[in-house]
Amino acid sequence: MPKELRLSELAERVGGKLRGDGSVEVRGVAAVAEAGPDQITWVTDRRYAQQLAQSRAGAVFVPLDQGPTPMPAVLVDHPGLAMIKAIEAFAPPVPAPAAGVDPSARLHDTALLGKAVAVGPNVVIGPACRIGDRTVLHAGVFIGDETQIGSDCVFWPNVVVRERCHLGNRVIIHPNVTIGSDGFGYEFADGRHYKIPQIGQVLIEDDVEIGAGSCIDRGKFGQTIIGIGTKIDNLVQVAHNVRIGPHCILISQVGIAGSTQLGAYVVLGGKAGVRDHITIGDRVQAAAACGISKDVPAGMVVNGNPAVDNRQYLREQALVRRLPNMAEQLRQLSARVAKLEQAADD
Repeated sequence: MPKELRLSELAERVGGKLRGDGSVEVRGVAAVAEAGPDQITWVTDRRYAQQLAQSRAGAVFVPLDQGPTPMPAVLVDHPGLAMIKAIEAFAPPVPAPAAGVDPSARLHDTALLGKAVAVGPNVVIGPACRIGDRTVLHAGVFIGDETQIGSDCVFWPNVVVRERCHLGNRVIIHPNVTIGSDGFGYEFADGRHYKIPQIGQVLIEDDVEIGAGSCIDRGKFGQTIIGIGTKIDNLVQVAHNVRIGPHCILISQVGIAGSTQLGAYVVLGGKAGVRDHITIGDRVQAAAACGISKDVPAGMVVNGNPAVDNRQYLREQALVRRLPNMAEQLRQLSARVAKLEQAADD
C-alpha cells in the first residue's frame, strides 16, 4: 500500500485527465472543508465548485466540464467513483485471518473448502457445506448444514448462516447478522399459538452487502431472496418469503413483512415499514419512517404513514402546519356566529 502518490500517478489510477501540477504529493482523501495540502478532495457538481475557494486541499477530482479550480485538478467522468478508487489506494489493510483453518475452528468432515479460504478462531462449519475460493470467515462465524457460499465473500465476526442457505459470490456480511432464522409464523387455535415450521431457504445473490445486526428469515416454503447487488444497512429485518430485486437499498431499521416483493433499484429510507403480501415496483423511493400498506407502482416517491405520493404528502403537511391559525380563525368565527344568533333572537 503506497503511503503517498504523485497526483499524476493518482490521475492514471482513476483514469482521469490531469490539469495543473502533477508532482503534488497526495497522502489521503478528505472532504472539501477538512482536506489539507497533502490530501485530495472531490466535487460532484459544478454548483458546489465555489466551495473550493475556501479549501486547503492540495488537489481535487472534478467533472470533465469543470472550469478553473484554485488547486490542481483531475477531471473525471464520475468524481464520486474516482474518490472511491483514491480511498482504496490509501486505505490501510483490512484485518483478516490468514488463509487456512485456525486450530480452534470446527469443520465437519464432509465440509468442502475452496482455494485460499480463511477460517478464523472458533468458526463452526456444518456437514455438507461448500465454501468458495478466497472466502474469509472471521472469528465466531457459524455455517449451518448444507449451506453453500460462493467465492470472495467476507463474513465478519459472529455471523450466523443457518442450514440449507445459498449465498453467491462477493457477499459481505457484517458482525452479528443472522441469515436463515425462522420466519415469524403461527396459527392460533384452541387458545394458543401453534408454531408453523419454517422449512424454506434463503438465497442471497452476488455482490450483496448486509449491515451489522440485520436478520434475513428463511422462507416458510420456498425461498427468501435478496437480489444481486442489493445493499442492506444495519438493523434491518427481512421476513420470510420476501423477494428483493436487484440493486436495492434498504437503510437502517427498515422492516419488511412476509411475502412482500420489491422490484429493481428500490430505495427504502431508514425506519420505513412495509406490510406483508404487497408489491413495490421498480425504482420506488420511500422516505424515512414511512409506512407502506399497499402496492406501490413503479417509479413513485412515497412519504408518510400511511405512505402516499410525496407531492400529496407535502401538500398535506403544509395544511397541517396551518392548523393552529385555522383553529383560531374558526374559534373567532364561531364566536361571531354565536353573537349574531344572539342578536337575532333578541
